[in-house]
Amino acid sequence: MALIGILAPLLGTVDPTAISPVRRTRVPSELYWFGTDMLGRDVYSRVIYGARVSLLVGFSVAVLASLAGLAIGLFAGFMRWADGIIMRIIDGWMSIPPILLAIALMALTRGSIGNVIVAITVAEIPRVARLVRGVVLSLREQPYVEAAVANGAKAPRIIWRHILPNTFAPMSVQATYICASAMIVEAILSFIGAGVPPATPSWGNIMAEGRALWQVKPHIIVFPAVFLSITVLAVNLLGDGLRDSLDPRIAKRL
Repeated sequence: MALIGILAPLLGTVDPTAISPVRRTRVPSELYWFGTDMLGRDVYSRVIYGARVSLLVGFSVAVLASLAGLAIGLFAGFMRWADGIIMRIIDGWMSIPPILLAIALMALTRGSIGNVIVAITVAEIPRVARLVRGVVLSLREQPYVEAAVANGAKAPRIIWRHILPNTFAPMSVQATYICASAMIVEAILSFIGAGVPPATPSWGNIMAEGRALWQVKPHIIVFPAVFLSITVLAVNLLGDGLRDSLDPRIAKRL
C-alpha cells in the first residue's frame, strides 16, 4: 500500500481532481475501474491518491506520538518525584476518547493535513507515555540498573545506556497500532468534514462524497472503505509480527 501511494502519479489513470459533468456517477467499467463520483471524478485515481494522505497521517502520527510519549514516559518512570503528577495528567488525558479529542482540537483550527496530524498525535501520546513508563519502572529494578546507580552513574547515562535501548521493542509494536488507529481517525475526521480539505483526495473525503448516493451508487463508498480496511489490517498484522519476533517469551514458544 505504501508503494501504491508513492507511485500514485503513475498508477492513477487521470487527474483525481478533474471534474467532468458528462461522466457523473458512472458505475465501474473498463474505462473507469472504480466508477466516477457526483462530480465526474475518477474514483480509482482518487482512491490511489488517497493512500498518500492516509499513510502520511498514519506514519507521521506514529513517529511524533512515539517521540513525545517516549520523553514523557522516560521522565515519569525514572524521576520518582514527578511520576505521580505526570500520571494523573496522563490518566485524565486518556479518559477522553482519541476521536473526540481530535474532533475538539480540529474544531479550533482550520482543516489541513498538518493540523490533522497534530490533533491525532496529541490524542495518541498518552498511550505511548504509559507504555514507556511501565517499561521504565520494570527496568529500574533490574540488577544492572541498580549496579549502575551504586557506581555513581548519572541519570542521563543510565537512561541512555540501560533504559532507552530496552524501550525500542515495545515502542515499535505500539507505533504500528498507533499508525493504524491514526488512519481510521483521519478517515472519520474527513468523513464528518473536520479533517483534510474537501478537495483533497482522501479515503474519508471520498466516502463522505458518496454517502448521499450509497444506496444506488455504493461503489463510491465501497472502494475507499475496502482500501482503508486492508491497509489497517496490514499494519495491525505487521504489529503482531513485530511483537512475536521482538518478545523473547513468545519467540521461545515459537
